[in-house]
Amino acid sequence: MGGAGGGVNPPRPKAFLSRGGTGRYWETALFYNDPGRGHSVQFLEMDFLKTVGGKVVSGLVALAVVATAISWWQMDPGTRQMLLSGAGRIASWVAVVLVLPWASFFVIGRVGRMESNAAGAALVLLYTAVEATLLAWLFNWNIRGAAPWVFFAAAALFAGVYNLFTCDWIAEKAA
Repeated sequence: MGGAGGGVNPPRPKAFLSRGGTGRYWETALFYNDPGRGHSVQFLEMDFLKTVGGKVVSGLVALAVVATAISWWQMDPGTRQMLLSGAGRIASWVAVVLVLPWASFFVIGRVGRMESNAAGAALVLLYTAVEATLLAWLFNWNIRGAAPWVFFAAAALFAGVYNLFTCDWIAEKAA
């Protein structure tokens, strides 16, 4: 039925073999850019460096974990409570920053359909102002000194950039 001369069986697609000779790949030429001959990404020196580098980094991370655990164990309870309360406040604020635009997607969609840059900027500014006010409130309005102001400004900048990109993406999808 389908012998060598018959036309019943369709011809099989040809496999794409690497032109560069760096290996055999079964991807199609449409999706795979094969490196030319002599351009391999595998070097023995790099494998050695990756191995040594990986071991050094793993050792440093393990050392940092042990040092942190010993420091935490030796820390007095007042300092430990101060760190936990500050970290908890920051984590809750970051959660609010991450959730607020997604929880109010209907507002963002409505503003997006207005097709007004001023309305979009006002919404992003409003979200950022509310989040910055929440951060100041969480720390009892106690932002005194240069370092707290730098951290507050960096946090507000983070919130503003996140709000800008997230609101833009949601408005694009909702409109």
